[in-house]
Amino acid sequence: MTKRMPVAFLPHGGGPVTHVEMGFAKTDVEPLGAYWRRMRDLPPAQPKALLVVSAHWEEAVPTVMTSPHPPMLYDYSGFPPEAYRITWPAPGDPELAAHVRELVGRVGFATAADGDRGFDHGTFTPLKQAYPDADVPVVQLSLMAGLDAAEHLRLGRALAPLRDEGVFIVGSGDSFHNMRSFGPAAREPSQRFNAWLTEAVTGDVGEREKKLAGWEAAPAARLCHPREDHLIPLMVVAGAAGEDVGVVTWRGMFMGSEQVGWHFG
Repeated sequence: MTKRMPVAFLPHGGGPVTHVEMGFAKTDVEPLGAYWRRMRDLPPAQPKALLVVSAHWEEAVPTVMTSPHPPMLYDYSGFPPEAYRITWPAPGDPELAAHVRELVGRVGFATAADGDRGFDHGTFTPLKQAYPDADVPVVQLSLMAGLDAAEHLRLGRALAPLRDEGVFIVGSGDSFHNMRSFGPAAREPSQRFNAWLTEAVTGDVGEREKKLAGWEAAPAARLCHPREDHLIPLMVVAGAAGEDVGVVTWRGMFMGSEQVGWHFG
């Protein structure tokens, strides 16, 4: 019998932060890389596949990557040449992609497929650390334009059956993401927002989705997320969590901001 997989939300830092020297402090980069490497230990057994929801892919409808050999997508600019030579040849899984579309379609979502899409840095930066041998098939699923929290929670609920089929669902974003406020000014608001978010994620399961759907009312919410693209992968993960209680996987500092990762199950 396949062991049930957890679901996890992880902060992915900035660009190819752990793979290329970019001037970030070692106190930022090394703990983050160690945390990502430990992500491999969360599942009770080797996953059959990973389904990744990255903050760096939005489409009109939920869209899946269908290539059996996804390319790299260097969706950043201004970095050293070696940032554009990173490789991570994890295979795709067209059958899983089709199954994801089926599950999501059952609850009324229109869906789409993209046979050309490659792994963006929200996927390859942390997962190259967690799975350096690229030995697990990976499919990316897009966010939906509009970034509605309740709809992404509903999307996550539709994906929950995958957990009993050996699929490890990972949301990749940041618990604080304000490009204009990284640095010392980020510490206090990020800690206030993360305290609220952690209580919502790890507290009463029956209240979790209601609280997360209303995240904009949280302390410093819009200061921490002027645009919520990096927060919304958490909604998908929380929806897929079902009745599982949330647990803090990691808490640390990156570029002056507190970042938190959580898992369920």
